[in-house]
Amino acid sequence: MSELTSAGIPPTETRYPDPRARHDRGWVWIFALTVMLVTTLPYLIAYSAQGDGYRFTGFVFGVEDGNSYIAKMLSGTYGAWLFHSPYSAYPQQGAPIFLLYILLGKLASPPGLHDQLTAIYHLFRFAAGVAAILATYDFLTIFLTSERLRRFGLALAVLGGGLGWILVLIGQDQWLNSLPLEFYSPESFGFLGLFGVPHLAMARALLLWALIEYLKWVATNGQVQNRARAVLKMSGMWLLAGLMQPLVPILIGVVLAFHLAGMGIWQFVRARKNYSTEWKVWQRLAGMVAVSGAIPGIFVLFNAWSLMRDPFLSAWTTQNVIHSPHPAHYLLAYGLLAPYAWLGGKRLLVKVPWRGWLPVGWVILLPFLAYAPVDLQRRLPEGIWVSLVVLAMAAFDVQPGELPQPRARQRLAPYIPLLLAFPSTLFLLAGGLIVANHPGPPIFRPSQEVQAFEFLAANAGVDDVIMTSFNTGNALPAWAPLRVLVGHGPESANLDELLLQVDAFYTNGTPDVKRLTLIEQFDIRYVFWGPEERAIGDWDPSRTAYLAAIYQQGEYEIFQQVTAP
Repeated sequence: MSELTSAGIPPTETRYPDPRARHDRGWVWIFALTVMLVTTLPYLIAYSAQGDGYRFTGFVFGVEDGNSYIAKMLSGTYGAWLFHSPYSAYPQQGAPIFLLYILLGKLASPPGLHDQLTAIYHLFRFAAGVAAILATYDFLTIFLTSERLRRFGLALAVLGGGLGWILVLIGQDQWLNSLPLEFYSPESFGFLGLFGVPHLAMARALLLWALIEYLKWVATNGQVQNRARAVLKMSGMWLLAGLMQPLVPILIGVVLAFHLAGMGIWQFVRARKNYSTEWKVWQRLAGMVAVSGAIPGIFVLFNAWSLMRDPFLSAWTTQNVIHSPHPAHYLLAYGLLAPYAWLGGKRLLVKVPWRGWLPVGWVILLPFLAYAPVDLQRRLPEGIWVSLVVLAMAAFDVQPGELPQPRARQRLAPYIPLLLAFPSTLFLLAGGLIVANHPGPPIFRPSQEVQAFEFLAANAGVDDVIMTSFNTGNALPAWAPLRVLVGHGPESANLDELLLQVDAFYTNGTPDVKRLTLIEQFDIRYVFWGPEERAIGDWDPSRTAYLAAIYQQGEYEIFQQVTAP
């Protein structure tokens, strides 16, 4: 009897990925390219819609974060190698996060930087989306034998969502003080990451490929042909996932630890005579996981240390609150698949227990991840949607002779409710097309404002500080390598306090001594004065002795400090 059989792993669990899936690879590539081309259409339409009045920011949703990604790329263009947020004027030591965007920025050079950077961003989005779709199909292939189910499961995992669209239709889009998850949470499903958040799409691809690599180890009881190479491959994917999204290495560790724990408990409960052999198998797998996770673990610890030692990063972490919504929203999001997943999970645990335990255990972790006592709890259920789809499709994955085969009409009937998972994506695409055809803030910025930004890019010093309103401050660093006091929710340290000071700065009744104190505190070199700033207060900077106008075009003026405070 082989060690594989003696360890209790059925021989059928070693025969994956299904070699027949290789013949389906062409279809998957066509599907992936088609999906990503469709997601690109709103951006192309928006670019064609810009003109003399407005310039396109490059984003049809999530503009505040989108501008911050372009700003990070711009900092790389101007020489940065570590992350220093342009949305804060406080001193920063720099940290090795958002490295990919910083490196991508080094592919661009003046002139026309903003157009170059947004083009590079969307090329990366396209590539990351294709990678995420391919990885999702690879993950489905591990568990499903039916080509038809793999294809439908891929469409569901990539384009599916919850039932939140029903709330939108009945005017309850803020039910329980939150939008439905599929409309704002890329980690909860899949489409939003493909549509506009490429680092999350690539992180998911690497997450799934890392778990696939681990399942290959499980299939051979850790007796891979080249263990060092396998461990190095796993460690590399694990680390790269962290470079895309720093929480993903933690998630990979949790999922693998939970799977190993389940395997260990199951073997212990069985208490067979060859328990010692089974324990050696478990130790071998756990050892490979531990060695693979060493470098990613060091990366996670280094990031944690950086967050603690840098006052700016510490303040950013405090403000970066991404809590999960009311549990009812998760029920609305995943409830449609839950009955199917229950049946599919039971089937996998009976047929392929080692394999099946990974998606089953991952789904079991959902409430513990979604409501973990951390500020970024909503990020932690990343990828669980794919596991739910795997389990749901497994409910249909019946082999010939296993059960009586239903008629064609009967076979299609159970799929019909699952079609209710697709309208949310249609809503998102329709929304993107609508805003793309109607130039206006925040998706577009006034052309005169962008000209003022470009003047600053050409004439101000890199990392000079400029006073702006919050909305202006969000867009400006995407066009010019300057720093602002406020402009991004999490990245503008001490945001609530500074918003009050910015409002006071632009208010006529504020004594000049207070403005000068703020100018001195943050070494403010420039003051921006446009419609957003005029809306705050009726103060006129042209009447001061310590500011001189250096730019004026339409409603936009820029002033420079001319006297020492």
